[in-house]
Amino acid sequence: MTYDELKEQIKDAMKAKDKVRLSILRQVHGELKNIEVDERREVTDADVVAMVKRVTKQTKETLEGSIKAANDDERTERLTQQVAILESLLPAALTGDELDALIQKTIDELGVTSKKDMGKVMGALTKATDGNFDKAYAAKSVQSRLQ
Repeated sequence: MTYDELKEQIKDAMKAKDKVRLSILRQVHGELKNIEVDERREVTDADVVAMVKRVTKQTKETLEGSIKAANDDERTERLTQQVAILESLLPAALTGDELDALIQKTIDELGVTSKKDMGKVMGALTKATDGNFDKAYAAKSVQSRLQ
C-alpha cells in the first residue's frame, strides 16, 4: 500500500460514512504524519506498510485486553473490525506451498544442515519476505528439514 492509496481510502471511508474504517485509517495516517514532521522526510511505501503492521499489532493487543476484561462488547466489536481492516491493507503473507518452496530454496542457498543454523534461515526468510510469512509454520518446517 502506498501513502496515496491510504489517503484515497480515507476519502472513500468518509464518503461511505464508515466511522470504524475512517477512524483506524486516520490513526495510521496520523502516525505517518508524525514521521514526516519529526524526521523531516517524505513517507515511503515501506513506512506505510511498517506503520500498518505496528498499528495492527497495537490494536490486536488492545483487543486481547478488551476480550479479557469482557465488560464492553461494543468496544471489542469495533476493535475486531479495525484489526480486520488493517489486515486487509497488508500484503498477503506467504503460506503453504509457496512458503515451503522458499524455505527449501533458502536452506539450499545457505547450505545449512544443522538446527544450530535455524536462526540464519529464519533471518534470511524475514529479509526475503519483509517478515511477511507465517513464522510459526516456517519455524516448524525449518526445524523438520534440519538435523
